[in-house]
Amino acid sequence: MSTTRIRREALSLDEVIQIVARPEAGAIATFLGVVRNMNDGRAVSLLEYEAYGTMAEAELQRILEELEREIPGVRVAATHRIGALHVGDVAVACATSAPHRGEAFRACRELIDRIKARLPIWKREHGPDGPYWVGWEDARCAPDHGEHEHHAHAHHEKR
Repeated sequence: MSTTRIRREALSLDEVIQIVARPEAGAIATFLGVVRNMNDGRAVSLLEYEAYGTMAEAELQRILEELEREIPGVRVAATHRIGALHVGDVAVACATSAPHRGEAFRACRELIDRIKARLPIWKREHGPDGPYWVGWEDARCAPDHGEHEHHAHAHHEKR
């Protein structure tokens, strides 16, 4: 059984552990993604996560179900926070359980990797140079346009 959660409220590691805990599980692996104060050498004071809620919920559910099918005996759970988060806030909480630690660790690693790769959640970092969307490129622009002096917007590398 899987549970999906995309929400604005603070996340609880205990909540996702309770979802995966069961008598036949000898191992529970967890992961917390926490807002840090630096990214790519730039100071970060605030992160904003935005999502199309029903799409993000559906994709997270697909990820959870995939992992439970792919790794026998595994149970997985995850929650992801949206809205404004400060340094130290938990952005994502993951827990996996399995009869043995190898499967629990593997499932936890796969869970967060798939969430990062596939979940339709957008991140905007705030720092001394102002806010910027992480991984966003303006599709209206040609690849070499940044060399022009009077360019109307800034570009940042994909992360």
